[in-house]
Amino acid sequence: MPKKSLRSDLLAHRRAIDHALWQDASTAAQLRLISLEAFQRAACIALYSPIQREIDTGLLFSKARSKGKRVLYPLVCGATLQFREVNAPEQCTPGAFGILEPCRLGEDHALETADLIVVPGVAFDLQGHRIGFGKGYYDRCLSQLQRHGVLVGLCHDFQLLERIPAEGHDIRMQHIITDKRLISVSGTEAGTGSTPD
Repeated sequence: MPKKSLRSDLLAHRRAIDHALWQDASTAAQLRLISLEAFQRAACIALYSPIQREIDTGLLFSKARSKGKRVLYPLVCGATLQFREVNAPEQCTPGAFGILEPCRLGEDHALETADLIVVPGVAFDLQGHRIGFGKGYYDRCLSQLQRHGVLVGLCHDFQLLERIPAEGHDIRMQHIITDKRLISVSGTEAGTGSTPD
């Protein structure tokens, strides 16, 4: 199925999720990520602010801060993402596309400092490929890094597919975590922009 049709179908499915089911799925997926050794070891993590029934990240934020970890959130600046440290939820306000973003007056932090980067997506596959909203923000951001921490795709289980259309420059996730399973992708390493075989 073409990316555009796949994106449209999966977004419609996600938006239709009942609130209680979304909360349950979000809790299950976040607890699974918290148990990941890479999360436990990370001194700094990058999260996203959820929209349209994406898996929530509030529990990840609370757990990270309680453990003394630094937490970064993205801010849309033109065609790129910049990341800023957030110490409390109220430091984020609606920004581009209605997504909660950190204060524009804050200090930028290089994403290379994050030991773990939690990446949103419309679809992921078992090889670690990802389809986003189609704006390319995360693709551009990750491709420009000299090195990166552990990449984790976080999604509902129905968003994890056997295989999705991929391009040679796509950067693969090292783990995909859903409300039902954790997939560790073979052939991907932290610190490099891994591409499909």
